Amino acid sequence: MGGRGGTALAWGESEFSRLYHGGYRSPQRPFPMIDENNDVSEEALSADIKKLKEKHDMLDKEISQLIAEGYRVIELEKHISLLHEYNDIKDVSQMLLGKLAVTRGVTTKELYPDFDLNLND
Repeated sequence: MGGRGGTALAWGESEFSRLYHGGYRSPQRPFPMIDENNDVSEEALSADIKKLKEKHDMLDKEISQLIAEGYRVIELEKHISLLHEYNDIKDVSQMLLGKLAVTRGVTTKELYPDFDLNLND
């Protein structure tokens, strides 16, 4: 999705902050290694912090590159929203195909040709 054109505002600091620090949050990452006393070791914490800083720096570089290429927050939000909607529809479709397959006594794979579906989708 190209970021040039349209009437949306370019990524500004406040928009970047809202998107980067608010809104959708990915699932929590696992805790660092815990020793047999249920204490977190300093080495594990230090390694975890180092990895987080490296990832933070990498993401900052990627964001800067996207901004330089003209991507816009509103386009990203729309794209994410459409992906969520697509995934929800696909999940329901798979559930319905599964129930129909059970009812007909066939596999889900066997139903795909009946509905002109591609197994790779």
